[in-house]
Amino acid sequence: MCGIIGIASNKKDKSLTDVLVSSLSRLEYRGYDSVGVASLDDEGIDVRKAKGKVVEVVKTKKINEMSGYIFLGHTRWATHGAPNDQNAHPHVDCSGRIAVVHNGTLNNYKELREELESLGHKFRSDTDTEVIPHLVEEFMKRDMESFEAFKAAVSSLRGSYAILMIMEGEKRIFFARLDNPLVIGLGEDKNFIASEYAPFLPLTNTVVTIQDGEIGFITPSSVYIEKDGKIVDVNERVHKLNFTLASASKGGYSHFMLKEIHDSPLAVKETLSTMMADDSVDKAVKVMSQANRIFVVAAGTSYHAGLIFGRELNMSGFTVIPMIASEYPSYRTRAGDVILALSQSGETLDVKMAIKEFKNEGSTIISITNVIESTISRESDVKLYMRAGPELGVAATKTFVSQVASLLLLKSKILGEKLDYLSHAHEVLEASLEGTEGQMKKWSSTLISAPSMYYLSKGVGLPMALEGALKIKEVAYVHAESYPAGESKHGPIALVSEGFPVVFLDPGIDELKVNIEEMKSRGARIFYVGTSKGISKDEVEVRLEKGLEPFALAPPIQLLAYYVSVGKGLDPDRPRNLAKTVTVE
Repeated sequence: MCGIIGIASNKKDKSLTDVLVSSLSRLEYRGYDSVGVASLDDEGIDVRKAKGKVVEVVKTKKINEMSGYIFLGHTRWATHGAPNDQNAHPHVDCSGRIAVVHNGTLNNYKELREELESLGHKFRSDTDTEVIPHLVEEFMKRDMESFEAFKAAVSSLRGSYAILMIMEGEKRIFFARLDNPLVIGLGEDKNFIASEYAPFLPLTNTVVTIQDGEIGFITPSSVYIEKDGKIVDVNERVHKLNFTLASASKGGYSHFMLKEIHDSPLAVKETLSTMMADDSVDKAVKVMSQANRIFVVAAGTSYHAGLIFGRELNMSGFTVIPMIASEYPSYRTRAGDVILALSQSGETLDVKMAIKEFKNEGSTIISITNVIESTISRESDVKLYMRAGPELGVAATKTFVSQVASLLLLKSKILGEKLDYLSHAHEVLEASLEGTEGQMKKWSSTLISAPSMYYLSKGVGLPMALEGALKIKEVAYVHAESYPAGESKHGPIALVSEGFPVVFLDPGIDELKVNIEEMKSRGARIFYVGTSKGISKDEVEVRLEKGLEPFALAPPIQLLAYYVSVGKGLDPDRPRNLAKTVTVE
């Protein structure tokens, strides 16, 4: 996920750079690896960009001194190419007359780049984005008018994108959107276009929404949009916002955690799309397929994702050993073993120490992280990336389901399974979000006062139950335990008394009903998530698809934790005693 902003003004105005810089600051949470700006006036395009935070790059590149009547700005969160000066946006064509900023991922950029290089185009970065200005340049060489060339270039792309482009001699900003947000702000003598409302909200609350698959351009005084060759009536889209600046920076949600839970379907779609196009995945699959044993090294939420991976492969005869990273001294590896290290940040100290030790013992290290060129990635023999976008809430939500998606892709490739089922993962998430949110709000009113509770399940539901208990502990400070449902009678059921809350997550296992009855008979209050009817007065149905059960169960456990936290007046984005990146033992 990156942040993009475009400003089209009728006149050269020095105050535009102040607007631009403040807009970049509001977009920095979407990408904090690098920053870049392009300005356009009668003398041409000026591009200034560098690795670093907004305040640093503005100072070192003297962005406050830029002038022009058209501006593009970008805050980057690296997906293709390391976070450095060269890969920062905007990117330009061979002549420097066309500049582009982009949010999203292009799955066919390698093929496009090879073709463009064979035609003589010179690339300066490792990004997927740079193919766009070169494509437009190439189509214009073939006598296409600028907007036709832009449309031809966009039609060549496969993947997801929100694109802004400027061109010498054109007082307009071209745009295209697919699976990544873009909104237009209508001002006086100037118009804006950005990833979200927050960058231009202090200047205008009159907006035009852009929908998936649409393409067009803004000028300082007009907006043109078309879809599938048909002109869109812009006037029908104009409306007034009643957002505050603070709420707009969270996409209209009350907290980043809730926004990121709702971002999960897109995050999973992006993760699967980019990993399927990543040659390193096949390399990792080959290494793990030939491994003596696979140790999954992770902590917290990542450990629960690793349990799903381990279960699936162990059932097929592989030897997979998920381990909590801090317990690494209790294990010894040997030649032929493979370590699969999982870390959202790529900086988790427990995981770093474990892989260092196991590397010394001769094991091959494969990692999955969400941050390009993190420490764990750099120390790995094969590095894989989720590309779920930045996650601002401390509690992992969208990165958890993206981790699960990454691991299911690896599992299916190792087992030689067809991958078609994974294309439904984001739909299962969407259906679960839509179908369970209202019920989770309702359940939260009961669980606000609960001092303690259980999350129980079986099979593939067990890691989800463990994650549910962890999530409600993290953000709502409710004491919650989780264990295999069949284990109850061996001790834990002794704690159950009248009204004791027990959340059952049913991934479609009939035997779970026996455990539900055991709890009911001791007076437990049952909260049931599954597909059976009549289990409890507190039950919610989810859409279960074979192999995708975790995506149906993740939204309710995350939403329940969120709504209990909010109901208790807590801040779910910044839970006490917790940090997003754990860099201490």
